Amino acid sequence: MANNVFDLTELRKPPPIEDKHVEGLVFPPVALAPDADLARAVPGVPLVADALRLTAWTGTRPVTEHGLLRAADAEAAVAELGLVAGRLRLLWVVAVNTQLLQIMRGTASRGPLPHQLSVEATLEFWDGVVMDVLDRAEEGLSGSAVVDEHLAETLATIYSVRTGVAAATLAKGILQSHEVACDPGAVELRRLAAALPAELFDALALLEYCGLVEQTTTGHFRLTPLGVWAVRRDLLREGHDAPTAAEVEVYSDYAAAELVEAMITGVVTPSVVAHWLERRSPESAAHELVQVAASGTAGQRGAVGTILEELGPEAELPVRKALDEPLMWRYAASWLHIRDLAAPPLNPGDHTWIAIDSLAALLYFADAPGAMGSFDVLEAGEELVRLVGEMATVDHPDTIAVLDLLADHHGDQAVAKAARKAAMKARSARAMSTGDEPG
Repeated sequence: MANNVFDLTELRKPPPIEDKHVEGLVFPPVALAPDADLARAVPGVPLVADALRLTAWTGTRPVTEHGLLRAADAEAAVAELGLVAGRLRLLWVVAVNTQLLQIMRGTASRGPLPHQLSVEATLEFWDGVVMDVLDRAEEGLSGSAVVDEHLAETLATIYSVRTGVAAATLAKGILQSHEVACDPGAVELRRLAAALPAELFDALALLEYCGLVEQTTTGHFRLTPLGVWAVRRDLLREGHDAPTAAEVEVYSDYAAAELVEAMITGVVTPSVVAHWLERRSPESAAHELVQVAASGTAGQRGAVGTILEELGPEAELPVRKALDEPLMWRYAASWLHIRDLAAPPLNPGDHTWIAIDSLAALLYFADAPGAMGSFDVLEAGEELVRLVGEMATVDHPDTIAVLDLLADHHGDQAVAKAARKAAMKARSARAMSTGDEPG
């Protein structure tokens, strides 16, 4: 591939490997324009239109050893096509990486055009264009290093507010993020604060040229329909929860039991849960959920507990009623304590019971993606070894199953050994209470 631009400095970078220890963000549902409408709009994006004109102008001609236009040809292209010289590099990268231009043996030649592609292929082409734009930000896209560093973050912010965001709000957010990440001195921070609004405005103008953002009648900036589609694609690639409105609406009328089951099987995402809660009052949602958990499995209690954490003191009455439920009262008491509401105290044995119940939920979530990886959050050490030992003395229906799970799947040998020992102890205690032989 020595003569192909893809193995050189302008190579489009593959999506990063997802870091399983970084929790994905949850974004509000969005309505997507029909695919056919989006595909028809792609050739009209100024960046794409200029890339197409550059492709037609280039035709078949020699390129440098790095797969770029020769200096004289670059100057001619800018002059004859009326291009902004500073954007030529981006146009060339987009044309080559999307196969509008194909580089073979030191020569550029034309590839398939968007209007010759199917709707699906055209949208994949558009996705590639946006990936090139975002990749260029890592090397200098807008002329502002600070803006480029926070470009993806800025687009995600605009994505979250469909009515548009003021440039001043975006600039303030970038400045705050930069201050946290880089800790610039007071002088540098003042310089950035003075320069950033103009630099950001130039960057937003470039994003308009790229077909990603547009200005509203009030002067705010919002994503175009193509921008919504592309930014959502990028968010999903990064492991974030970015559903469409149609995806979450399906679950709006689910009963609590149906929602909990969908959580256990890994069908729904946090955004679905948030949408489900928005369609109900906190009291009615908590009432439904407590009913499911009170007579359910540890998996159902775990899912319900996760949902209840999203509710505030408005749900106090139905949660307080759960204090009368043998399998739920500890969760209810903990929920009330966290919100500084009156509740019965929990002793160390109660906390150990909750720990067993939480781990027992994995027995039901085992088929959900990444469920067994939840052991990663159990930090090995003397405290965990001690907790595992205490589990053998707690009267919980899933104690032995949880200890077996830890013995078989926890990566720390000390924890696994403690779990095996505790499981034997729990089996002996159960056999003595029932008169059976230890199993």
